[in-house]
Amino acid sequence: MLYQAYQLQSDWMSPLRLMAQSAAAALWFNDTEGSPVRRIAAACDVFSRIRLTHTRPSYDIHTVQVAGRDVTVAEETVLSLPFGSLLHFKKIDADLQTPQPPVLLVAPLSGHFATLLRETLRTLLQDHDVYITDWHNARDVALSHGAFTLDDYAAHMIRFIETIGPGSHVIAVCQPCVAALAATAVMAEDDNPCQPRSLTLMAGPVDCRINPTGVNTLATSKPIEWFEQNLITHVPLPHKGFMRRVYPGFIQLSAFLSMNLDRHKQQYKDMYKYLLDGELDKAETIRKFYDEYLAVNDLPAEFYLETVEKVFQTYDLPRGVLTYQGRTVKPEAIRRTALMTVEGERDDICSVGQTMAAQDLCTSIRPSKRVHHIQTGVGHYGVFSGKKWNQQIYPRVRDMIYANQL
Repeated sequence: MLYQAYQLQSDWMSPLRLMAQSAAAALWFNDTEGSPVRRIAAACDVFSRIRLTHTRPSYDIHTVQVAGRDVTVAEETVLSLPFGSLLHFKKIDADLQTPQPPVLLVAPLSGHFATLLRETLRTLLQDHDVYITDWHNARDVALSHGAFTLDDYAAHMIRFIETIGPGSHVIAVCQPCVAALAATAVMAEDDNPCQPRSLTLMAGPVDCRINPTGVNTLATSKPIEWFEQNLITHVPLPHKGFMRRVYPGFIQLSAFLSMNLDRHKQQYKDMYKYLLDGELDKAETIRKFYDEYLAVNDLPAEFYLETVEKVFQTYDLPRGVLTYQGRTVKPEAIRRTALMTVEGERDDICSVGQTMAAQDLCTSIRPSKRVHHIQTGVGHYGVFSGKKWNQQIYPRVRDMIYANQL
């Protein structure tokens, strides 16, 4: 009944938001700064923006600077599967003097769409041929396509890497670090010719026993049966995934919002003030952030529950008992793939040490092919977005990739 109640509330509020949006657009034509009309228009505008959406926003990447000049970028779907697609951001007429190394950017499946990594993607495009895992909204996947498990996530990664071909590099951000390490280990053990040349794990929960955060404590505070009984629900009509069991994105977002509720309230207050004062650029910056942040993606129930249990409760990977399609995952099988781990000093979601744990698991990688970087002064999102990502973290990631290109 949880999803049905949410859907009913959403359907009821939708006409009110549309009316507010129309009123705001009409009133802006007749306002003067500080007038009552502007106040009403600003209030209507802000109200219409306080809503969740369930469709992936656009990546909106059409050009990128390469060697000081603008190059056209075309987004193309290389492989489309029911639960996710492999997207390629292809440079058109780039006339590059040397080929850029192919990179698969592995996005989390954790309540938001892969577009949350838009800035990460845009930065990587300067020096790399970039692909991304574009996960679909589970509520739009018909029940006939079956379940989607943690194994399926890793299997999708392997298939995506094989589609790109030999010589690729993998960058996993946050949640998929465990699956990325597992997929790389399986490919190494099978001597797969497409095993990546490098694997970069950024702010991921490889071993949550180290410096547990509030997120880790929450995950271990209840048995897995509690999560299934209280957080899993069925997709209602009229969605394509009717009757599919999911962990709804709106629940995950509620948890995220509650962690910094005062900050989010202040952001909307600031947007209202900027609209009143005519500082439209500042208001637009906040709008864009929340258009992305409030776009939610439902998770398949099987994937969510297995992730909570195996990654956050029983720590299967660092304990050496994680399996993939019945096989024990062996990180020590990785020999040819270089490994880089990146952490944020102030990360309150995936604390210092949890990602670095991968270095201890991959015992067969030579020291010369290992890199670890702790970025001072950044939290979780600062590891893969913002000024320090662009100026301090990215150059190290780029150098590692190019050092292992041959």
